[in-house]
Amino acid sequence: MVEYSPEKAGVTSSILVPSTTAHLASAEEARRERAEGMKAFIYQGGWDGHTPRETSALMAADLEKEGVKVTIEDHLKTLLDKERLATFDLIVPFWTMSPPDQITHEMVGNLSEAVKAGAGLAGVHGGMGDSVRHSHSYLWMTGGQFLDHPFTGDYVVRVVDHGHPATAPMPKAFRYKSEQYYMAVDPAIKVLAVTDYAFQGEIVEMPVIWHRLWGKGRVFYSALGHVHQEFLDFPAVRDMTLRGMMWAIRRKG
Repeated sequence: MVEYSPEKAGVTSSILVPSTTAHLASAEEARRERAEGMKAFIYQGGWDGHTPRETSALMAADLEKEGVKVTIEDHLKTLLDKERLATFDLIVPFWTMSPPDQITHEMVGNLSEAVKAGAGLAGVHGGMGDSVRHSHSYLWMTGGQFLDHPFTGDYVVRVVDHGHPATAPMPKAFRYKSEQYYMAVDPAIKVLAVTDYAFQGEIVEMPVIWHRLWGKGRVFYSALGHVHQEFLDFPAVRDMTLRGMMWAIRRKG
């Protein structure tokens, strides 16, 4: 049986983000300047086990601190309104396990059209990664789909790309405690962080955080964040998620 040790991965402690440098401070200032006048749309619902209301409220609060005006809805009507969708600069899905008669193919088409036109798409865990199982178009746009989480507990996440704003301040590896997602992914995604998934005597390098382009829009996804409490327990992951959302938001000009 293959054994995996966090210590062998170079992890000796929990998340520790390096001190903010002048470069990072400058990047944050530029990010806030870019966010001025931007609008974000969060639609939340689905399975309550992922605490959609609480997580959406937390994300909205973080975005609003950046100067983004946030609209949260607990229904899906806006996904049928192309014109309204087009007014948002960032769309954050947090709706787990929608049946085909809830988030329809028409809704997915409208969402895809908005992102291709330049709106950002960003989300976490099952709120985005296990939202629309029945739509190949949605899975292609988001870059992956949750399959299962045979393991829940302490595991290690390794950052493989520090050149992206979302992961730039993160350590090379950090411990996390939650459901460890096993996912089907598009090989075209740009992977930012991975985890070594030990299962049935084998170890698989599984993407955890990634980004991609979809038309003119940017897509960001993180498998971390099963419930809102995790963002409070792991503030560096919360900050990383915010940076990812701000990277995805529509480009000005």
